[in-house]
Amino acid sequence: MKQMIVHCEPKQTQMALMEEGKLVEFAVERSHNHSLVGSFYKGRVVNVLPGMQAAFVDIGHKKNAFLYVDDVLHPHLDKQPKEKPSIDELLRVGQEVVVQVMKEPLGSKGPRVTTHFSLPGRWVVFMPNADYVAVSKKVSKEHERSRLKMLGEEIRHAGEGIIMRTVSEEEHPEAIAGDLSLLREQWRKIQKRADASCAPSLLHQDLSIVQRFIRDVFDPQQDELQIDSAKEAKEAEMFLEEIAHGSHLPVKVYHGQEHIFKSFGIQEQMERDFSRKVILESGGSIVWDQTEALTVVDVNTGKYIGGDSLEDTVTRTNLLAAEEIARLIRLRDVGGIIIVDFIDMEMDQHRQDVVDRLEAGMSKDRTKSHVVGWTKLGLLELTRKKVRDDTAMLFTKPCDTCDGTGKINLLGIH
Repeated sequence: MKQMIVHCEPKQTQMALMEEGKLVEFAVERSHNHSLVGSFYKGRVVNVLPGMQAAFVDIGHKKNAFLYVDDVLHPHLDKQPKEKPSIDELLRVGQEVVVQVMKEPLGSKGPRVTTHFSLPGRWVVFMPNADYVAVSKKVSKEHERSRLKMLGEEIRHAGEGIIMRTVSEEEHPEAIAGDLSLLREQWRKIQKRADASCAPSLLHQDLSIVQRFIRDVFDPQQDELQIDSAKEAKEAEMFLEEIAHGSHLPVKVYHGQEHIFKSFGIQEQMERDFSRKVILESGGSIVWDQTEALTVVDVNTGKYIGGDSLEDTVTRTNLLAAEEIARLIRLRDVGGIIIVDFIDMEMDQHRQDVVDRLEAGMSKDRTKSHVVGWTKLGLLELTRKKVRDDTAMLFTKPCDTCDGTGKINLLGIH
C-alpha cells in the first residue's frame, strides 16, 4: 500500500510518497517555478555549433536550451541515416523548431530539449513520430507482453509510437485505447498552438506535481491520498475521473491540528534521511558526500557486531545498506555517477548478493538507473539519469563562512 501525503501552501506544494510506512519520494513544486520537464515550446535556433554537434535554442527562459544532434534525428534508430549528419545540415540559425524539455536547467547549464516527443498517459506513453510499439520491461509475463504489443500495433496510426506502461498489465483494451485517444488529441492541440504561435512561446505545460504522481504511481484500488486542502483534494478527484473513468480515488482531507507531515511521521523521517550520516537499524551507517561530478556513499559497520564471523557481520551490514541506499537514492533524487564504498568482502557470492539487493531496490524507481559493477578498487559504480537537481539541494545552502565547503541545513516545517 502507498500513501501520498500532500501539504499545500499558497506559494508551493510539497508531496511525500510512503510505501509500507517508509518515505520513498519527496518533491516540491513552487508556484513561480513550475517544473519544465515534459513541457513543449516553440523555440528559435540562436546558435549552431558543428564542433559540439549541438544547437542552442531560445525558448523564452534566461538560459538557452541545449539541443544535441541525436535529439534532432528520427526517434526510430532504423530510420536514422547510417552516417550521422552534421548539426548544421539539420538546423540553421533563426529556424523555428518545436522542442520538449527533457532535463531541467542544472547549475550553469540551461534546459536540455529534444524533438523526440512523448506524452505520458495513465496506461501508455504516446510518441507522435516514433513509429514503433514497446512494452515496459517491468511487465514480466511473456503472454502479457505479447498481448500488449499486439494491442499497440492495432490501435496506433501509421508513424505513431506507443510505450505500454507497467500499469497497463491486465488492463482492458478499451481503457488503453481511450487513453491513447486523449493523448492523440492533446498532441493535435500542441500542433495547432505551434502553428499559431511565434517563437519563443510555451505550447504545453506538464501536469502539476499531484496530478503527475496520481498518473504515474497511484493505484486507486488500494492506495491512499491525504491532502490538507479541500480545493486540491477536489481537483485530484476530478483528475483521476478524467484519466481513469469509473475509478474511485480514496482522497481524504486532513483536518488535524498539527502539521500533516508531523502527524504522519514524515518530518522525522526527512530529518534522518536527508542527513549526511544515516544510521541503519542494525547500528551500521552510511555517509553521503556530493561533488559536482558524482555522489559518494560510504558504508560502515558502526556499532553492529552481531555476525558469527567478520565476513558475516560485514555482509549483513552491506546487504542492509544496499537496501537503504536504493531507497535513499530514489528519495533524494540523486542523478549522475554514484560510487558506493561497501565494506570489503572476501567471497564473490557475497558481493553478488549485495549487487542483487541493490538492483532489487532500484527496480522500484521510475527513473532509469544502471548498476555498472565493481571497480578494480572494490567500489560499486552505478548511474542514474539526472533530470533535475537532487532533492537534498532543497534543504541546504552553501555556507558563506567556509566559502561553500560546508552546508547549512534548512530542513524544517514552515
